[in-house]
Amino acid sequence: MSRLRRLSLASRLILATLLVLAITLPLAGLGLAQHFRTTATGAFDRQLEALLNVVIAGIAWDDVQQRLVQERDLGDPRFERVFSGWYWQVSDGGERVLTSRSLWDQRLPVRSTVDVLHHDQVGPRDMPLRVIERDIQLAPLETPLHVSVAAPRKTLDLELDRFARLVALSLAGLGLLVLTMLALQVRWGLAPLRRMQGDLSQVENGDAERLDTRLPAELARLAGAMNAVLERDRRLMAHARHAAGNLAHALKTPVSVLTTLADGIEEPRRSRVRDELARIDSAVRHHLARATAAGDAGLAPRIAVAETLAPILEGLGRLAGRRGATLEHRVEEGLRVRMAPQDLQELVGNLLDNALRWASRRVRFYGFEADDGLWLSVEDDGPGMDAAQRQAAMGRGARLDEQRSGSGLGLAIVADLAALHGGRLVLNTSPLGGLSARVWLPAQPLAEMPARMD
Repeated sequence: MSRLRRLSLASRLILATLLVLAITLPLAGLGLAQHFRTTATGAFDRQLEALLNVVIAGIAWDDVQQRLVQERDLGDPRFERVFSGWYWQVSDGGERVLTSRSLWDQRLPVRSTVDVLHHDQVGPRDMPLRVIERDIQLAPLETPLHVSVAAPRKTLDLELDRFARLVALSLAGLGLLVLTMLALQVRWGLAPLRRMQGDLSQVENGDAERLDTRLPAELARLAGAMNAVLERDRRLMAHARHAAGNLAHALKTPVSVLTTLADGIEEPRRSRVRDELARIDSAVRHHLARATAAGDAGLAPRIAVAETLAPILEGLGRLAGRRGATLEHRVEEGLRVRMAPQDLQELVGNLLDNALRWASRRVRFYGFEADDGLWLSVEDDGPGMDAAQRQAAMGRGARLDEQRSGSGLGLAIVADLAALHGGRLVLNTSPLGGLSARVWLPAQPLAEMPARMD
């Protein structure tokens, strides 16, 4: 049932028409075949009745020879060919019998009936026959004569079978024609929906900002309403980013001033004040990073990873040199991801900043395609982390070494950014001996992922 609900509009229309045709065409064929059977059988019986009347008209009694004679020739050679299936017979039920040459030494059964009787029976050599018969009174005979005319049933059956095949082929052709015309009609009728779907894909890919409203009236209003929603969302995202930037600047100066003022406070209160200020700074940075990234997760364009990260890798490479370390990096050509450029730079920048802060000599960065998405991997030769430390590092503001600078916020921001785009962060031990931080991002965002089939 769930699969039927997921059928496209075109499939639904064609399937419904197919069901209607599958019911109506066979019923129509049966009706036509039955009507033709009745009509053809009636015409065949009338032909036999005409022959019966000719036979009756030619019957006479020969007084000299005291026997029945047929004074008229039916003029049909089929009644002369032995066992042809075309027979006539005149009999009083006793010794007076007159038959066509085709019957030879065989006889047809005699049934006493005043009215004309039509029926099927088996004749000589087990041949199915169509028989018409009646009783007549012939002077000077006192006993009624029974007159029968028979024809092979095969003649009628062949005509009925020919018509049945013709009806079946005609209705099959009609059904195929109706389905073909319906498919063309559905394709033409749903073309605006396909165009609208293509426009939506372009908007999702970041290749367009609006839907084309040159559509039929019913869809033009829908496209216009969707454009209004998209425009409102863009304004809200721009406003949110602008507000987040203003908030960052508004809080930066008071926190710096309070940090400076804390230097004049005696221990241990100074350390406690500085810790609380650091927590405020970490919380602000954390939620600002999420606020600036969440807005573009659904409508972000596909960007080239190598081109987007080039400034970050160049700048952090110089920073690594000043710290006496080396930053090795390699990104596969043609690697692309659906993500805002600043979000990708923020994600990789935090990974590399964390690695350079703890590395002794070497940091390696790789970007490669795998697992229906891409991996961004950062490795260092620092002290690394055990399982408990890796779990703790994922928490916002975790500090594993108070001797080092930084708030420990980078990995938590990376985890949040990856999750917002349908990805995940994996921490492990690096082959260099330190920490390995790997981020997997899907090839398409969550909004585009196909629904799971039951």
